[in-house]
Amino acid sequence: MGTLLEVRNLQTQFVTRSGVVRAVDDVSWDVDEGETVALVGESGCGKSVSALSIMRLVAGPAGRIAGGPILFKGRDLLQLSEEEMRHVRGREIAMVFQEPMTSLNPVLTIARQLTEGLEIHLKMSPPEARRRSIELLGMVGIPDPERRLGQYPHQFSGGMRQRMMIAMALACNPSLILADEPTTALDVTIQAQILELMKDLSRRFGVAMLIITHNLGVVARYADRVNVMYAGRIIERGTAREIYADPRHPYTLGLLRSVPRLDEPRRARLDPIEGQPPDLTRLAPGCAFAPRCTFRVERCVRETPPLRPLGDGGHVSACWEAANLDRALARSAAGT
Repeated sequence: MGTLLEVRNLQTQFVTRSGVVRAVDDVSWDVDEGETVALVGESGCGKSVSALSIMRLVAGPAGRIAGGPILFKGRDLLQLSEEEMRHVRGREIAMVFQEPMTSLNPVLTIARQLTEGLEIHLKMSPPEARRRSIELLGMVGIPDPERRLGQYPHQFSGGMRQRMMIAMALACNPSLILADEPTTALDVTIQAQILELMKDLSRRFGVAMLIITHNLGVVARYADRVNVMYAGRIIERGTAREIYADPRHPYTLGLLRSVPRLDEPRRARLDPIEGQPPDLTRLAPGCAFAPRCTFRVERCVRETPPLRPLGDGGHVSACWEAANLDRALARSAAGT
């Protein structure tokens, strides 16, 4: 498999009255063909802004992409004209947004919202686009698709609207789908159905996916590789197995500890990460997670740790104590 998307030193900033918010700060990651990659972290860490930067949907003039490149199939998306970028959106890279009700047009029928992209990008005639739309709705599990084409978004349930968004994303056979918290507004049962559907369709059509989520259960089941973000930066990267079996950053460890698990003895309480995320307009020197970290040493508040490899694989961590985390955990458990 070749590299489909390569993000290099991405910087996305927002100018506010309080200062410049470095929402994405010198971030690099990639997605291979047919691969599912996850971006994980708390709200406000830069996950969604990373996806919007890829689509060049960062709202100006306050928002701007200050660094790159973003290479998709060898082309730098930041160097394309707006006209060229319109041909990329939907046709080659599609996006499933977090809240489908605000992403769908309430005054257009489902048929129009599905057929428009097919007519523009694939040059289909209206009858061809309608037949393809019926096929897509059936593919994502919407019953009686021919009748439902004439309905409006408010006539669909939350789960059905999200299936509709997935159908729109798949319509033009893209190479990459960006799924931004695709199950946030859904109940747990429907979440599982939507995620299984996305994974099945990804495997069937060979589509690569970037899943943006704070749900580590999603990561464990559906992602091949994981990028953990904090304060606009990648602080750990590895395969899903490495991240779960051998986390090497205190923030990753904190995320895992704050999630209930059925494979461990029942505990009285979860271990939340204490404190609040930092103000991105006033980042102090050193590691951004240091004020909340129980394993910090003096060096953490003075020097910003770079991403460093752990072993021979692709597992990397931006923590000065990454190699000593086992010993730090043992000391913590012993109460010393």
